[in-house]
Amino acid sequence: MTARNHPDEPSKDAFFARIAELSDEMIAAHGRDFAVGALVLAARFICDRTPDALNRH
Repeated sequence: MTARNHPDEPSKDAFFARIAELSDEMIAAHGRDFAVGALVLAARFICDRTPDALNRH
C-alpha cells in the first residue's frame, strides 16, 4: 500500500472495509470457496471490461 498521507487513502480504506464486510457475509452464507470464487470472478470481470464499457457506467 502507499503512504498514509495520500488524499485518496480514506476512500480506498472505505472500499476495502466494504469488500471485507461483503466477504465475511459471503463466507457466512455460502462458505470460503464461494467467497473466493465470487471475488475472482469479480476481478476477471473488471479486467475484461473495455475502456468503452467503463465510460457507460
